[in-house]
Parts: sequence; structure tokens; C-alpha cells
Amino acid sequence: QVQLVESGGGLVQPGGSLRLSCAASRINFSFATIRWYRQAPGKERELVAAIFSGGNTNYADSVKGRFTISRDNVKRTVYLQMDSLKLEDTAIYYCNTPGDNWGQGTQVTVSS
Repeated sequence: QVQLVESGGGLVQPGGSLRLSCAASRINFSFATIRWYRQAPGKERELVAAIFSGGNTNYADSVKGRFTISRDNVKRTVYLQMDSLKLEDTAIYYCNTPGDNWGQGTQVTVSS
């Protein structure tokens, strides 16, 4: 059973930064595509960013230029660096791997 554990969420003011982490186990990590999703209250879960085994990345239009996804294959961890945060970035952030594997999520709240 794949295990994904997110961390790094919290409360931040608009314009601030946070770095989320997703630690993975029981998975061939180096070859795995890892995705970050988020779900805001009353909204559907949406894809935020993805990183592929070769290091290629893609992003939702709403976060391009502000968020950066990266991976450390030695630490078996994927990161989501979030800069210039906006109120609308408030959501629970989840990491995901193929096979419908999800972590428990980490709350990000952007508020003044």
C-alpha cells in the first residue's frame, strides 16, 4: 500500500510563501509521477502541479509563475514551493500518485 504524507501547510498572509512536502513510501519513487491537487471549500478538487520521473513539470494556469514543484529522489519527497500566495489559494492540498493513491492533505490558509 502506497503511503503519502503531506506537511508544511499553515496560515500565511497574502503575498507570503509556504513550502509543502509530500513524503512517499512503498512506491518505486524515482519512476513515479507525483501530482499536487487542492480542494477549496465548496469546490471540486483541482490539479495544481505535476512532476514526472524525468523531472518535467506542468502547472495549472492559476499558479504558473508562483508555484514550483520539485522532487528529491534520495529523500523520496516531492515539494511544492508556493510564493506570492493569494486568498484564492486557500485549500487543502493533497499529493497523489497513479493508482488513486492520496495523502491525508495539509491545510493552507491565506488570510490577512
